[in-house]
Amino acid sequence: MTETVLRLADLSIEFQVGDESIPAVRSISLSIADGETVALVGESGSGKTTASGAINRLLPDNGRITSGQVWFDGQDISHLPEGQMVHLRGASIGLVPQDPMTNLDPLMRVGDQIGEALEVHGRTKGRATHQRVIELLELVGIGQPERRLRQYPHEFSGGMRQRVLIAMGLACRPKLLIADEPTSALDVTVQRRILDALAALTSDFGTSVLLVTHDLALAAERADRVVVMYQGQIVEEGPAAQIFQHPSHEYTKRLLAAVPRIDTPLTRAAPGLESPAASLELAESPEPAGPDAAAKPAASAKPAASAKKTANLLVEAENLSKVFTLRAGQSGRRATFTAVDDVSFVIPRGQTVSLVGESGSGKSTTANMVLGLETITSGTVRYGDLVVSGASRSQMHALRRTVQPVFQDPFSSLDPRFTVSQSIAEPLVAYRVGNRVWRRQRVDELLDAVSLPQAFGPRLPHELSGGQRQRVAIARALALRPELVVLDEPVSALDVLVQAQILDLLADLQARFGLSYLFISHDLAVVRLISDYVHVMRAGRIVESGTPAELFANPRDPYTQELLAAIPGAQYSMAAPDRDGKEPQ
Repeated sequence: MTETVLRLADLSIEFQVGDESIPAVRSISLSIADGETVALVGESGSGKTTASGAINRLLPDNGRITSGQVWFDGQDISHLPEGQMVHLRGASIGLVPQDPMTNLDPLMRVGDQIGEALEVHGRTKGRATHQRVIELLELVGIGQPERRLRQYPHEFSGGMRQRVLIAMGLACRPKLLIADEPTSALDVTVQRRILDALAALTSDFGTSVLLVTHDLALAAERADRVVVMYQGQIVEEGPAAQIFQHPSHEYTKRLLAAVPRIDTPLTRAAPGLESPAASLELAESPEPAGPDAAAKPAASAKPAASAKKTANLLVEAENLSKVFTLRAGQSGRRATFTAVDDVSFVIPRGQTVSLVGESGSGKSTTANMVLGLETITSGTVRYGDLVVSGASRSQMHALRRTVQPVFQDPFSSLDPRFTVSQSIAEPLVAYRVGNRVWRRQRVDELLDAVSLPQAFGPRLPHELSGGQRQRVAIARALALRPELVVLDEPVSALDVLVQAQILDLLADLQARFGLSYLFISHDLAVVRLISDYVHVMRAGRIVESGTPAELFANPRDPYTQELLAAIPGAQYSMAAPDRDGKEPQ
C-alpha cells in the first residue's frame, strides 16, 4: 500500500491586515503519496502559494493557520516548535522558491550557497561538498560548473539563478519537494531538462513533488494529479488527463481557455517586413507648448539617401556583437565571453518583432543594446539617421523618449516609495513635459488606456497584484508617447488569465497608437500569437528567422525544432470555451 507523505486536513489560513482578518485559504484538504507529483494550479491570489507556504511554516509574519492540520510523514507539523521545523526544512522538505532575483545571497558565491545546504544538515563536508555541488550544477544544466560555482548571483542570468535554486532544493534529496513556479524563468529546453531531473529524482528516491504553478500545460504534462484552486478553495481535482480533457468546473474551463497554444489559429495579418504597416497617430490631447514641452528627437527622421529602403523601418540593427570580460578563476586573469555574435534585424513601424531563445542565448543583451543600456562592441543600431554608438548625451536623452522598456519583474522596476501616479508621471517630470495639472490628466488617461481605475493612483506597488503592477509599468512606458516599446519577458511571471489580459492590452495599444514592439520571450506559444516576425537566437547568434506561420509550421534549423518539441502539454488537447470574461460561479 502506497504511503501518504503529505496530507492537508481542512486547512484554513488567515492574514491579519490592521484590525481585519482576511481569509486566504478556506478548509482545503489534499494528500500526496510516496513518489507522486501533484500540481496545485490557479491564478495569482488563488491561495496556492499560501497553502504551500504553510507546509514548511514559512508564512509571512501576519499569516497564521487558524484551523486544520498539516500531516507530514505521519506527524502533525502544523504547530511543531520552530527548532524541530528547522531540521525538517531542506533535509526532509525541500523548497524551490519562485523568485530567483531575491532568494540568493548577493554576497555569497553560488557554490557556497549550495554547499551550505549540504553541510548544515550534515550530508557532506569539505571536498565531498565541493564535488556534490559540481554534480548538482551539472544536474540542473549549468555548464562549466567548476568555474561557475565560484561566481556570484549577479554574474548569472535569471534562468541560471533559478537553476541554482533548484539545485539547492534537491541537494539533500528530500522526501517532499515543494516547487513554487520552479520553471517560470526558464526556456522550454532548460525547463524540460530540469523537469526530467525532477522526474528522475522522484523515480530513484521516491521523492514526492508538490508543483505550484500557473502553467497549465506544464501541469498537464508533469503531474499525476492536478488540484485547481480559486479564491482560497479547491474547486476541482483529479488525474491530469481528466482535468485537461474534460474539465467540470467553470473556473477550470476559463483557465484552459486562456492558455496560449502552439496550434491556435493565427489571427494576425503577419504582413512581413516588406509590406507597409499601419502608423496611427496617438489619439491623445496635444502636449502644451512652451519651455516645459520636450521636443521629439531627430532620431525618427528617415535618411533621404535611402528613404525608399527604410521608409517603413524604425530600427535597423546591423552585425551587432557584444563581448564581456569575465574573471577566469582565482588567478586574477581575465577571459572574454561573446554574448551576441553578428546579429542583424530590423523593426518596421507598427509591427512586433520577437527574439526567442533559451536563457543565455543573448536575446536580452541584444535588447539592451537596442535600448542603449549596453555598450556595443561592434556593429550598429540605427534609428533613422541616428547611430546609437556615436550619439551624444543629448541625442541619447532625446532618443530614450521614443524608446521605452517594460521589464519582466514589475515589482523590482517600480520604486516601492512611489505611488502609481508618481511612477507613471516620473518620465513626464524627467523630460519636463507639461505642468502639474496636465500631468495629472495624462496619468488618468494612461490608467484608462491600460484598464486600471483612476482610484489606483494613490496606491503603492505592494498594494497591487502582479498583473496590475505590469499594467502600471506599461502605462509608464507609454507616458512619453514612444514609437518603440522593448518588452523583455513581460508576461512570463503572470498566470494565464492575467497573461491573456496583458497580451490583449498590448495588441489593443499597438492597433490604437501604431506602436512597434521588440518582444523578448522564451514562451514560443506567446511569441507565435503576438509576433509579425520572429528571430530564433542560440549562443548569441540568430539561427533562423521568419513569420510565425513559416517558422512554427516548417522549422528548418534543428534548434528551432528542438524548442518546439520541448513545449509542454502537447499530448493533451486543451481546447476550451472562448474567453468571455465571466467570473466562475
